[in-house]
Amino acid sequence: MPFRFRKTFKIAKGVHLNLSKGGLSTSVGRRGHSISIGKRGVRHTVGVPGTGVSYTSGGRRSSRKKKSGCSAVLLLAFFLPTLGLIIYTCIT
Repeated sequence: MPFRFRKTFKIAKGVHLNLSKGGLSTSVGRRGHSISIGKRGVRHTVGVPGTGVSYTSGGRRSSRKKKSGCSAVLLLAFFLPTLGLIIYTCIT
């Protein structure tokens, strides 16, 4: 198992400085949506907080053509209200 190291420093509300053995990066955003800027490029991450479900686009690791993260944002915009309605229905 390879050795990993990561330390995150909070600079301001919604802004983090990330330090790892791979380099330095900056994350801007809140839970559910963030943009990370590092030596591998810019990554957009959209997710549903507390579920572990997320979508990441951009960066050098992606072998697909560069696309906008708008499709993921639109997908979650339709998914979240539906999920909220299902949870509300189950609770009541």
